Amino acid sequence: MDFIESTEQQELRRAVAAITDKYGPAYYAERASAHEPTNELWQDLADHGFIGINLPEQYGGGGAGMTELAIVCEETAAHGCPQLLLLVSSAISGELLSKYGSDEQRREWLPRMASGTKVVFAITEPDAGSNSHRISTTAVREGDDYVLTGTKYYISGVDEAAALIVVARTGRREDGTATMSLFLVPTDAPGLVKHPLPVGISLPEKQYTLHFDKVRLPADSIIGVLDEGFRHVFDGLNPERITGAAVCVGIGRFAVDRAAAYARTRSVWGSAIGGYQSISHPLAKAKIEVDLAAMMTVKAAWLYQNGLPAAEAANIAKYAAAEAAISAADHAIQVHGGNGISSEYGLMPQWGLARLLRIAPVSREMILNYVAQHSLRLPRSY
Repeated sequence: MDFIESTEQQELRRAVAAITDKYGPAYYAERASAHEPTNELWQDLADHGFIGINLPEQYGGGGAGMTELAIVCEETAAHGCPQLLLLVSSAISGELLSKYGSDEQRREWLPRMASGTKVVFAITEPDAGSNSHRISTTAVREGDDYVLTGTKYYISGVDEAAALIVVARTGRREDGTATMSLFLVPTDAPGLVKHPLPVGISLPEKQYTLHFDKVRLPADSIIGVLDEGFRHVFDGLNPERITGAAVCVGIGRFAVDRAAAYARTRSVWGSAIGGYQSISHPLAKAKIEVDLAAMMTVKAAWLYQNGLPAAEAANIAKYAAAEAAISAADHAIQVHGGNGISSEYGLMPQWGLARLLRIAPVSREMILNYVAQHSLRLPRSY
């Protein structure tokens, strides 16, 4: 690993920052409060080649890797416009289609995704929670087709997407455990019913409950190998954790920068409030935690990009970055006092997204379970 970014990576940061700054935190905050997508920024990034930066060049992508996609995630967030669907469309769906999609699927979807089309991901269910083995959505073979039946829960951005990748049960192994497969499903497929899911935080991206009422799919909708979807899906979940960590690092940077700028100029008792240790120390601690999380995120992205085991690093990066982002945003709000909850300063949507990313795509408790079991070789606790 090289801790010094290449000239190209530094230029990438500046380019993404420049595009994001054309829109700015107020643009994001306004759309978050109205639950309206940040489509203009997304398309601008796509037009400059950044949404599909990790996709193969032969399909219109940038031919770069997870490190570069993480930079895009971090810089958009650091400049006040975090893009949640980068985790879902570019990271999960983009990586799964690039690795396991058929030639036809790649030719059809990857160029569209690089140009800004969104493909989201559906694995979570109301009765399964963190236990993906309890997924009850099924895909049953009928002639030349598969019939998809079941419910998915908290699926991001379905209203903005042209398709979604669905994880469904397709059989059982000899030991009785269920087998899973991945299906590429157009969002306008007959029988797919979408219900908006009200959430208590302000985000541009909407959440949905999806009902699959005997959705008929051709057999070539399968991504990868039949019954091997559970193995395939982890090649999408590690990138999701890495890019989620990158977004959190960006949120942390944004919050610390905003709070420090405010503390340098805000005067109440005659001198700038940043001179008081009750203000400066929490912000210094927040910067340290964000920088440490950034280092782990870089490591996780590098491991994944180089084909090395990345699960432990991806989980640790996501844990550390979410904790750092929440702490930084909370301190920034506290530094601003009453202004911290004012829409003018745009801090509450950042805190809300950071808080969401502490739960999703994997909760902090499941990460602690993973590290305890796999890193420390302790008995499984669940």
